[in-house]
Amino acid sequence: MVQIIEKKKLGQALNAEEIRFFANAAAEKSVPDYQLAALLMAIRLNGMTDEETTELTLAMRDTGDVADLSSIPGIKVDKHSTGGVGDTTTLVLAPLVAACGAPVAKMSGRGLGHTGGTLDKLESIPGLRIGLTEEEFLRQVKETGVAVVGQTGHLAPADKTLYALRDVTSTVDSIPLMVSSILSKKLAAGSDAIVLDVKTGSGALMQNLEDSIHLAQIMVNVGTLAGKPTVALISGMDQPLGTHVGNALEVKEAIDILSGRAAGDLKEVSLTLGAHMLVLAGKAGSLEKAEKMLRQALDSGAGLRKLKEMIAAQGGNPAVCDDVSLLPQAAVRRTVLCGREGYVSRMNTMALGSAAQAMGAGRLRKEDPIDYSVGFVLKVRLGDHVTPQTPLCELHARTEEDADRAEQAIRAALSWSGTPCDRGKNFYALVTREGVQKL
Repeated sequence: MVQIIEKKKLGQALNAEEIRFFANAAAEKSVPDYQLAALLMAIRLNGMTDEETTELTLAMRDTGDVADLSSIPGIKVDKHSTGGVGDTTTLVLAPLVAACGAPVAKMSGRGLGHTGGTLDKLESIPGLRIGLTEEEFLRQVKETGVAVVGQTGHLAPADKTLYALRDVTSTVDSIPLMVSSILSKKLAAGSDAIVLDVKTGSGALMQNLEDSIHLAQIMVNVGTLAGKPTVALISGMDQPLGTHVGNALEVKEAIDILSGRAAGDLKEVSLTLGAHMLVLAGKAGSLEKAEKMLRQALDSGAGLRKLKEMIAAQGGNPAVCDDVSLLPQAAVRRTVLCGREGYVSRMNTMALGSAAQAMGAGRLRKEDPIDYSVGFVLKVRLGDHVTPQTPLCELHARTEEDADRAEQAIRAALSWSGTPCDRGKNFYALVTREGVQKL
């Protein structure tokens, strides 16, 4: 292992044998965490070639089982986001896509750095289990059409080790490590096709548009090489996608959207990603037809009913869909006013995510517990005109002191202008094996 660390420290390419040794060592925990962490940092600083990245992805996939979803009828399409703030698309689109007849057999992750994790959000629902056996997982998708669960110990176990280490060693933003982490799990999870949501902007792991497109191109290439039709959308993360940030709060927002009580960017991005899933699943011949199907499932309440089915099947209380107050509630709730007049010109979205993390909504260390109730509801969007009395946010905190710190962090994360500002875009590009289409 020391020789491999030394080689990458000097910026040299690792061969297939060395990469497989590293992946197997992570899976089997046969070398100390500090050596794995040293190699992760060397990779972060010196990078990997596309060939190394592909080899690492396949090596990590092969450290465990590859799920066999062939017993589930239809084309199974997975969706993955590179992570953002207020990014609750899975909880909106998974039930909607399933309600349109496309099976969704999804394995999700936990929070990483300043970004929230789907599993942490789901676990805020009383009683809900994310740890299903493979048999339970397959049966649930066959019976209800949808399941969102945690990665089992037998699927890409190398990633389970490295994912936790990356979170606490400042190596989250390495393109080779992101690609291999995401796609090793997606390839091991057994879906037939993959839709990727690659974030760009101040709250994304890749804050530069060209870097985000490069990441998407590598992932599309690796997915295609592995025999899985793969498309990627570059979406904006210059502000939180949803207005709610924090685990139970984000579940509430997803329920509000599926209930028809809320709209906005989270809804629109979910519908676009879901439309691509339906096209790849062969359920619609065009994106326009697919989006129409999803909107019908939304308007009819079929999406919300499907979410209830999924929650109940995984042992949770589906009544949260009718009464969101059954979700965990924070002890302190405070409305904060803007206190000034002007336009919201910029948000440091990573700082906003970190503010929620510091409140207890995320982990600073891999063993830290999560407080599902805490977070905040942001009341302003980029480009909004505000007055001193305009609500800025609603804080949900454990203590008044936590609320004070969060208020200070949120205020510091926003910039203001005296003139109207750009509202930003939801999507910037579509990446397929044929190339890049700017949107």
